[in-house]
Amino acid sequence: MCEKLEEIRARIRTSAQRVGRDPAHVKILAVSKKKPAEMVKDLFNCGQRAFGENYVQEAVAKIQDLSQLRKEISWHFIGHLQRNKAKIAAEYFDCIETVDTIRLARTLDRHARDLGKKLDCLIQVNIGRDPAKSGIAPEELADLLEQVKELPSLRLKGLMTIHPWSSSRQEAKKWFARLRQLRDKVISQGVVPKHMLEELSMGMSGDFEEAVEEGATIVRIGTALFGPRK
Repeated sequence: MCEKLEEIRARIRTSAQRVGRDPAHVKILAVSKKKPAEMVKDLFNCGQRAFGENYVQEAVAKIQDLSQLRKEISWHFIGHLQRNKAKIAAEYFDCIETVDTIRLARTLDRHARDLGKKLDCLIQVNIGRDPAKSGIAPEELADLLEQVKELPSLRLKGLMTIHPWSSSRQEAKKWFARLRQLRDKVISQGVVPKHMLEELSMGMSGDFEEAVEEGATIVRIGTALFGPRK
């Protein structure tokens, strides 16, 4: 696993340098869904510190199994989050990458406040308007940002997207560029300050190099690190 991690780091360095970016500004989020806690620990021992999970109950069991590493691992929730699971998600995760409604944001804010913590969040944007994907429509982003930035127990950190399925890496690159352009637009309009939208979580095992070229600061890597899922 260490060799796989180093290979991905090397590919990120090459992609970032190709467009004049600092590779240090790109973080790997190891997507550990459906993989055992032992594999997370193995990758942790290779130096990986940020992990992403899609399912709350599966993640909670894994986080509890690895409780001795809790202060050293940053756990991101990257699946569709139902409001009835927001309380436990707020408790166990450090960042929710899939906030896409003000109702969910307010629910997370309330639970984070009750826990006495600040919860990082990203807004998920359905950049390709794919009916099979979650996320807010691009034209509704500014209004949601205006509301979320006022929630005292949420820390707005950036945007996330899952682009429409495509066999073309160049097609994926187009969607990544659109998310970056949308982020730059709402900043230039003064909707939120730049520091609230520093993160762009986009790109997965098959297209993370294109995402890096278009400004990704978080790439979500599962299969390339852990192997295929059953």
